[in-house]
Amino acid sequence: MAMQPAGTDIERRTASVIADMKGLEGPLLPILHQLQDEFGYVPAQSLPVIAEALRMSRAEVHGVVTFYHDYRRQPAGRHVLKLCQAEACQSMGSDRIAEKVKQALGIGFHETARDGSVTLEPVYCLGLCACSPSAMLDGEVIGRVDDETIEEIVEAVRT
Repeated sequence: MAMQPAGTDIERRTASVIADMKGLEGPLLPILHQLQDEFGYVPAQSLPVIAEALRMSRAEVHGVVTFYHDYRRQPAGRHVLKLCQAEACQSMGSDRIAEKVKQALGIGFHETARDGSVTLEPVYCLGLCACSPSAMLDGEVIGRVDDETIEEIVEAVRT
């Protein structure tokens, strides 16, 4: 895994992101998205810096980060695999697909493989309802996921 920046560097970089985006209407979500883009996750050290700059409590900022599934609180693996768990995909077997993927990778949702190869996340609609069950690997959507697709995905993230 990549080395994480020191706390002071995280705080400095967070302050820079805030300075660039503080003028936006409702800046909290854009700031959090930018931090995740920059670090690959939203560092805990960023939360008090954000809270102070936006005149919010730490609890309010923490609540937003933990409420939205897209914000990570730990660095992700080299690959990010998202499996749709919305109703249309569930009706087409996404639960079975998820269990097979979890077993094949040896991890559960919101976990990263020990070797840092992949992070597995649930997502609640990729917009591919007509091609369900669906997944997203590193930003690329995959429709009609089946056993063969699972094997291909596992092979891709392991190499």
